[in-house]
Amino acid sequence: MAQLNPQQLAAVKTTGHPLLVLAGAGSGKTRVITEKIAYLVKQGLPAKNIAAVTFTNKAAREMKSRATKLLDDKQLKGLRVSTFHSLGLDMLRAEHKALGYKAGLTLFDEQDKHTLIRQILSHHNHPADADVVERCARQIGSWKNAFVTPEQAQAGAEADQVQPAALYAQYTRSLKAYNAADFDDLILLPVLLFQQHPEILQKWQHKIRYLLVDEYQDTNFTQYQLVRLLAGKLGQFTVVGDDDQSIYAWRGAQPENLAQLQRDYPRLQVIKLEQNYRSTGRILKAANQLIANNPHAFEKKLWSSLGPGDALRVINHKDEVTEAQQIISEIIHHKFKHGGNYGDYAILYRGNHQSRLLERALRENNIPYFISGSTSFFAYSEVKDVLAYLRLLVNPDDDAAFLRIINTPRREIGPTTLEKLGAYANERHISLFDACSELGLGQKLGDKARARLVHFRDWLVDTADRAERGDTFGVIELMLEQIEYSAWLEENSKSPEAAKRKMANVTELIEWLKRMADKAADKAPALAELVAKAMLIDILERQEDQEAGDQVSLMTLHAAKGLEFPHVFLIGMEEGLLPHQNSIDSDIEEERRLAYVGITRAQRTLTFSYCTHRKRYGDVIECEPSRFLAELPEDDLEWPVKQQLPPEERKQRGKANLAQLKSLLS
Repeated sequence: MAQLNPQQLAAVKTTGHPLLVLAGAGSGKTRVITEKIAYLVKQGLPAKNIAAVTFTNKAAREMKSRATKLLDDKQLKGLRVSTFHSLGLDMLRAEHKALGYKAGLTLFDEQDKHTLIRQILSHHNHPADADVVERCARQIGSWKNAFVTPEQAQAGAEADQVQPAALYAQYTRSLKAYNAADFDDLILLPVLLFQQHPEILQKWQHKIRYLLVDEYQDTNFTQYQLVRLLAGKLGQFTVVGDDDQSIYAWRGAQPENLAQLQRDYPRLQVIKLEQNYRSTGRILKAANQLIANNPHAFEKKLWSSLGPGDALRVINHKDEVTEAQQIISEIIHHKFKHGGNYGDYAILYRGNHQSRLLERALRENNIPYFISGSTSFFAYSEVKDVLAYLRLLVNPDDDAAFLRIINTPRREIGPTTLEKLGAYANERHISLFDACSELGLGQKLGDKARARLVHFRDWLVDTADRAERGDTFGVIELMLEQIEYSAWLEENSKSPEAAKRKMANVTELIEWLKRMADKAADKAPALAELVAKAMLIDILERQEDQEAGDQVSLMTLHAAKGLEFPHVFLIGMEEGLLPHQNSIDSDIEEERRLAYVGITRAQRTLTFSYCTHRKRYGDVIECEPSRFLAELPEDDLEWPVKQQLPPEERKQRGKANLAQLKSLLS
């Protein structure tokens, strides 16, 4: 702890009060959290009574890694470092009976959720096209994140919410019938559990006697309820956050949760981390001046001891093609002149569509690049196939898994058969799997079709029994041989090499499950537990990216949060792009926070780019430079042509409107 600054040290040693650490960008917040874990353990609190939660697997892994450098294995035993959703899954697995669930809870991903919603809509003869399904799924997720139950949603539904509210109730009942939960349930259900069962809450409060929460500004209302319940009246917690980096309102995040803490915990102590260890002075001055245009519950001002650094450059282009070409040319020139690696450069933008021309220019110049949003291992179709088999093995009520694998590989069970099976299951209010063996199904299907379904069901029951009794992984490998999955991949892949790659992914999945089982601290986990963990990791990894290596990074501003690069290009600084057209009137403050996040990714150089014309929806339109450029410190900006403003306009900088910006560029 000798290298901590005074504010960081105070944050580590403050344990007698509920604590809010306002941690500016690049201020060393992860170090504060891990040092605090070590401090609490050395003060006598067992690691098994400490929980640290964050939002991504990557952040959780980094915390764990740093903690291992501060404490030995014995001191670390039992420490919980996880995402919010992993913690919720552990709670549900331990307490499923109290909520009326069976063991082997299935976790639905977004695709499963959409499939179920589509089935419910179709069953009630409602339109079930992709847009309707997406709108309903998004609305249900919003209600869950705001801790709105189906009953409350129906009672308070506005005209355009009546259908989603009714669907929400049916969707919730269907999930329960399938012994399943979706991603948002991993927070909602533990809150309901604790509210309905005070004795279970007390048990978990005794388990988690100190709670640390990272990226607190990204919490939604339901997550805040979970924090409050676990922390109890004494408020044995430290939350770390930065309202200036709250950029996830679209998925329910409420930066006002920071201010709410003061109302709920009058003894709350607030410590500000304002020293930035990442960026030069000019970059931080620009960030401070930009974000000062937003209202704040807490004031803070970033500063650095790294010196003023280079001026911030603003470059303009006639169109987006020229923009892409010039930026790649700038990277080539800068790397040639100063040395360094391609991995030192990042190009950030508001929307994924802006990457296409950049990719083309990078390929044409043979420059390696990494684009945010690469495929998660668990998103490969062959991995999802095998996981669906395992999901059905541990939970026969999982209709989404049933539908994925019933003809993978092909079993000559056609869509008409499945349609009749689904109708029969709906009439009987049972799962598709259970419907396969009911005698009444024979009245709906021909003998051959029913025989195939019965054969499939009997085979899976036998496989599940053998997996439960003996060598789980040996049974899984035998199952894949029995269905001739490798041969099916060869038949359905573009080439023999592609089939081999896919089968290698299947092998890697099984090896991963084995490693997970071997890592279990106590007894070997059940297959159901391993499958649920795999599903959660899949969902979480789709929200983050792998490391780029020595490649130019292309990513959205949302994806860039938490990262840093020596040289950053922030492109598309135009009205309608940044700020985005959809948010100019409704949420300009969040757009400004996005720009702030982009600026604070830069360590040494920062370049802004905008176009005077851009193609949108097939038409070439004239573009106005972003209002955010006018809110930056003029003296620190290097424009294509040096600008001179009269003194009265200088007084208004940072608050300049678009008309003033046009005069700035004239």
